[in-house]
Amino acid sequence: MIRVNKPHDAPAILNTKGKAKRREHVAAYNRGERTFSFDAKIYGHKTVKEALIKAQHDKCFLCESKITHISHGDVEHFRPKAAYRQSASDTLHTGYYWLAYEWSNLFLACQLCNQVFKKNLFPLSNPTARATSHKKPLSREKPLYLDPSVDDPEQHISFRREVPFPINGSERGKATITDLGLTRPKLNEKRFEHYRLLQSLYDLACMNPPTPESDRAQALLDRAVLDSAEYAGMSRAAIKASFKLVA
Repeated sequence: MIRVNKPHDAPAILNTKGKAKRREHVAAYNRGERTFSFDAKIYGHKTVKEALIKAQHDKCFLCESKITHISHGDVEHFRPKAAYRQSASDTLHTGYYWLAYEWSNLFLACQLCNQVFKKNLFPLSNPTARATSHKKPLSREKPLYLDPSVDDPEQHISFRREVPFPINGSERGKATITDLGLTRPKLNEKRFEHYRLLQSLYDLACMNPPTPESDRAQALLDRAVLDSAEYAGMSRAAIKASFKLVA
């Protein structure tokens, strides 16, 4: 998981049809309604998805796996739109209906991260300060999950080889890793394959004296840490540690 730098300007449909739908939801809430229907043709519009694919380099905002060569991907709401749970055992509560079409609340996710793990979970470290309607400020909330468009995940999460861990016991790093399936076996397996390849490139790049092959290996390592690279967070941690396990 790394920072996601979305364009400041939202896709036009969110500023037109999205804002109109938000006004409808706000009015419905004010009338006493607590369930809402949402239009995926707006928040999931091709212009929205294309903008997210570009901003996230075709990667899931959680696990950093490349998406569109194997699936369509989901336009995911960071704060759940219809209903949320504080924990997996919690009952469902009315969600963040007024954020359903907000650009800042939308990310591209793979189906496993979104549909199997995150779903409608959204725990806060201060649940009594939750914004339960559009009338309450979001600024008082302290989400346990990292928002990569606001937070720097690499201040909270690092890697021991292919396995993520919370830096200095970060509560937010731990919740993000554990609840959102970032240590699921198949994902670890895929990251480990990538790790072993990088390790071989690193050994080649460090040859003394250098050779043309070591220069090419270094160029590939330089590409592996770019935001656009798959599993860039793990790659950065591994290269920074010179492929030694950190304590």
